[in-house]
Amino acid sequence: MSDNLINKLTRLKLPAMAGSLIRQRETPQTYGELSFEERLTLLADDELLNRENSRVARLRKSAGLKYQATPEGLHYPVSRGLRAEQMRELLSGHYITHRKNILITGPTGCGKSWIANALGEQACRQKQSAQYWRAGRLLEILAQGHVDGSWLKHLKQLQKTQVLILDDLGLELLTNAQCNDLLELVEDRYEQSSTIVISQFPVDKWHGLMDNPTTADAILDRLVHNAHRLVLQGESMRKNKRGVETEEKTS
Repeated sequence: MSDNLINKLTRLKLPAMAGSLIRQRETPQTYGELSFEERLTLLADDELLNRENSRVARLRKSAGLKYQATPEGLHYPVSRGLRAEQMRELLSGHYITHRKNILITGPTGCGKSWIANALGEQACRQKQSAQYWRAGRLLEILAQGHVDGSWLKHLKQLQKTQVLILDDLGLELLTNAQCNDLLELVEDRYEQSSTIVISQFPVDKWHGLMDNPTTADAILDRLVHNAHRLVLQGESMRKNKRGVETEEKTS
């Protein structure tokens, strides 16, 4: 009878509940004093937890995050310009609820992308969809979409993403066509979802990174309005890491 029940639970796509029932059967002394309803509650809790973990795993895989950065792995040295209280507010996910953007700026290697990926990881844990893209690569795909007819499909997919991370904005001057694509992207997402933009350049320099001044005005108006700003500073963390590794090898 028990094997028949386990088979039915599996067919009903309740594998965690089936596994939990097997554990209860194998250790009856642990569950013998519990009522039927208490034991059933434990089975249901295991199934719900398994589904939540699976959902987070799917969101994490879909996000394509560049780094395995975690919120609990962040550090807040004064020299870096990152304030713990500000990060606690962002990690709470309120910016997603209120559909606000985050602009992260600072010199090369100061940890901008790492922080953005930690925010992306936290969004996945909070059951929010996220995607990580290098800005140049995404604009290349949108440009190709004009040729093969997939442009609108890509935009619709990006519009549905609750947290979009755009890394390395402004490494190259954005052409008029790229500015137009970027405007369509941020227009679709404006006050509908959250975008995290990362750049080596201060926000007040972004206008000069775009070939079309009129389109640049429209893009920045939608990105900067009510956005949270993280302005990082300090020497390259990659340089410091290489220095530590070199010291360890020569010591």
